Amino acid sequence: MSKLLQIELQKLLPYRTFWVILFIYSAFLLLFAYASSHITINGQQSGSQIYQFPGIWMKLSYVASYFNLLLGILLIILITDEYAFRTFRQHVIDGLFRKDLVASKYLVILLVGLIATTILTLIGLVFGITYNQHITPGLLFSGSMHVVYYLVQAIGYMSIAVLFGFLIRKNGLAIISFLGYTKIVEPLIHWRLNDNLDQYFPMKVLSSLTPMPGQEVLDVLTGPTSALNPQQAVLPAILYIGLFYALAYLVLKVRDL
Repeated sequence: MSKLLQIELQKLLPYRTFWVILFIYSAFLLLFAYASSHITINGQQSGSQIYQFPGIWMKLSYVASYFNLLLGILLIILITDEYAFRTFRQHVIDGLFRKDLVASKYLVILLVGLIATTILTLIGLVFGITYNQHITPGLLFSGSMHVVYYLVQAIGYMSIAVLFGFLIRKNGLAIISFLGYTKIVEPLIHWRLNDNLDQYFPMKVLSSLTPMPGQEVLDVLTGPTSALNPQQAVLPAILYIGLFYALAYLVLKVRDL
């Protein structure tokens, strides 16, 4: 595994697109956190209400979930570039197995997921410490499981993207298909299916990991939602990640490089 990670790092570290997308992800999340903390309500900035521990972790994780598409697009670009430049074929010639090619991309998924989660955590700590007057270690990390749920969600999004990258191979078409599935196709399927069934579809499971803050209040007004809670969604999400891994390997195994 260390050899595979070294190979991927040799390709990633000088790759400008990798750093640009991570910068955009960080900038969007930081900009949202800053802007929302400076909204004035009744003459008082909202930061002191929004960014209280432990609720800050749930709120930031929910916001960050909207930027997972950027991480998915990054993985698609990485994979389709490997096809375009015949890098996969060269790796096999050099002695790697096809399972190694898929495993290496999942190491990249884990790396990018950890980077994104670290960025989320640092932003949460900075804004939380800024707007909380009395902080204890217990309060600081209370509710931080939402950050772990976010990590699983980010890995899930990128796993779907990896599958589209291996399936389609063409940069633009793979990105369009990925966005189309996540934002159009599966929501249409949800609309046609019973709520008790569609809650187990991939995107519904992943979105359940970072529920909207205040959802419980909305449920009182509109009726309970059929979505899983984060604790219930973790296991199905992990199973889907394993399924996408297996499908990506199967696609790579049966098709020419």
